[in-house]
Amino acid sequence: MNGENATGEMPADPFAFFRAWLAEAETAEPNDPNAMALATVGPDGRPSIRVVLLKGLDARGFVFYTNTESRKGDHLAAHPLAAVNFHWKSLRRQVRVEGVVERVTEAEADAYFASRPRGSQIGAWASLQSRPLDSRATLERRVRELEALHAGRDVPRPPHWSGYRIVPQLMEFWQDREFRLHDRFQYAAGPDGWTVARLYP
Repeated sequence: MNGENATGEMPADPFAFFRAWLAEAETAEPNDPNAMALATVGPDGRPSIRVVLLKGLDARGFVFYTNTESRKGDHLAAHPLAAVNFHWKSLRRQVRVEGVVERVTEAEADAYFASRPRGSQIGAWASLQSRPLDSRATLERRVRELEALHAGRDVPRPPHWSGYRIVPQLMEFWQDREFRLHDRFQYAAGPDGWTVARLYP
C-alpha cells in the first residue's frame, strides 16, 4: 500500500498521507478528484448524503462551501457532525473522514468567494438552494436580473453563503486488494495526537 514505510508502518500524519493520495488522484481521475460524498443528519435523525467538492485542506480539516440555508446547512445547524467519503475508482482507493463541523471565518469565506468565477458568484445569489423551483426559466430570469444588478461592479458574498470545516476525529484509508483482502488503516484523533491501527478488510 503506498504510504507505508520500510517497516510496514503508516505515516504518523494522516493529512500528509491524504495529500499524497489526492495528488495521485489529480493525475488519474478525469473529473473532480476533489469530489466527496458528504453525509449529514437532519433534525429528525434521518441521514442524507450528496456529493460536494473539497475546497480547502490544512491541519485543521476539510473545507467545503455551500448555501447555509440549504438542506445540508439546516442539518449542520441541528447536528454539527458529518462524514465524507472520497472514492477514486480508477485507483481503487477510498478515504473516509468523520468529525465535528465548524463554520469557516468570515475572512476565509470572503476570500474563497472572491476567487470564484463571476457566473458562480451570481449563481450563489440566484439559487434558493434546496427549495422548490417552478421552472428552469425562473432560475434563468433570476440570473439575468442579478447580472444586471451587479453590472460593472464586484459581486459581494451572500450572507447565506459560507464554508464549513470538518475537523476530523477519524480518518480511514482503504486500498483494494485481490480477493477482497483489502488494506484498511484507521487514524483516530486523541489528546496526544493520532493513533493508527490496521483493520481487517
